[in-house]
Amino acid sequence: MCRSIHVLHNFEPPATDDEVMAAALQYVRKISGSTRPSAANQEAFDEAVRAVAEATRTLLDSLVTNAAPRDREVEAARAKARAEQRYGRRPADAQ
Repeated sequence: MCRSIHVLHNFEPPATDDEVMAAALQYVRKISGSTRPSAANQEAFDEAVRAVAEATRTLLDSLVTNAAPRDREVEAARAKARAEQRYGRRPADAQ
């Protein structure tokens, strides 16, 4: 359920608002135990996603590093290699 939560710090270009929102949504889904909240809980769910996204953006904007920025393509290739080693095959979305 949390596969959309990835490292968002120190990329060039910086993490987009869509990436931050996707991570926030997955986090709220995980801790609430619900991928689709009931109508009664939808407002609370949406507010939690907004709050987590805002906190995430604040964190990312505040972090400082001396390391060289990461390359998304290189990181994706490393993740695919780890998945191949772990599962003995390529991930379904890479085939």
